[in-house]
Amino acid sequence: MILMMNILFLILIISNILMLLSIILSKKSFMDREKCSPFECGFDPKSMARIPFSLHFFLITMIFLIFDVEIALIFPIILTFKMVNFLTWMKISFFFICILLLGLYHEWNQNMLNWTN
Repeated sequence: MILMMNILFLILIISNILMLLSIILSKKSFMDREKCSPFECGFDPKSMARIPFSLHFFLITMIFLIFDVEIALIFPIILTFKMVNFLTWMKISFFFICILLLGLYHEWNQNMLNWTN
């Protein structure tokens, strides 16, 4: 336990020393501040941050992320095909695909898949 705490303390000290050296030895000046500012989709970083944003664009992004995660969940279902009983595998797969299709149907009914309202 003491050895583990000593190792963690050593890691903490070394990382802090490296960060301090990085800050001291960097060649950045005050004029480079503009280069370090985030640049998003052509927005001016010095303008007001609370500008109107398309809610529809945000919802389309959420739909994409949800379906992207669902693809990551489908891969293990494919890999477990030979590990479990075929009937059990079909029930689980059918249930998962039905949830996906019900979600897609709901989004379609809410007109979320149409870009223009």
